Amino acid sequence: MRHILLVLAAAAAVVVAGAEPVLRQVTDFPTAVSSGVSDADALFCDSWRLSVETANAGPWRTVPARCGASVRAYMEGERYASDSAVAAAESLAFAAQAFASGVGGAMPAWVFDVDETLLSNAPYYAVSGWGLQEFNETSFDAWVDIAKAPALPSSLKLYNELQGLGFHIILLTGRSELQRNATEENLLFAGYHSWEKLILRYLPAATHVSNDYLFA
Repeated sequence: MRHILLVLAAAAAVVVAGAEPVLRQVTDFPTAVSSGVSDADALFCDSWRLSVETANAGPWRTVPARCGASVRAYMEGERYASDSAVAAAESLAFAAQAFASGVGGAMPAWVFDVDETLLSNAPYYAVSGWGLQEFNETSFDAWVDIAKAPALPSSLKLYNELQGLGFHIILLTGRSELQRNATEENLLFAGYHSWEKLILRYLPAATHVSNDYLFA
């Protein structure tokens, strides 16, 4: 199961990119399934999260108000860490099998995303209500510049294990080239090292960037 914050970041990126998606958000149960439910909010929010993770919900801007407590409990409780550990263990098992089979003697590579995969932006989202507030690119960029996002423990363990197997590590992120120094500093701060390449989002020379963006 993919983490809810990773989906939040991806959805926000679609909006910021100016794709002007049609936003839709179901706020209540269909009448046929709402009767007799002892905890309607919990059931709705589980179903909403599944819809988001399977990309059935389409682009969305905020977590439904009735799901704020559910998302907070997921992120601050044991479930998020458990989901991360299971995903990392399954990834390592796949990597070990792929490495053992070999492909023409070539050295294998592994591609990691950065935000909500290697680095956790949970401290930032906790302040902004775990998705109840609409994503603010300016404040998020300011958080990125601090370069203190912690590692996801299971991801750091997987990262080191893959390097131990001999994988070349490539990092891919939607962050812009303007954030390269902060991103590299943060990765080192969180315990990551010796990656092969860090690929960031290219900004064309003609792109106008305000001073507020540069020095947020």
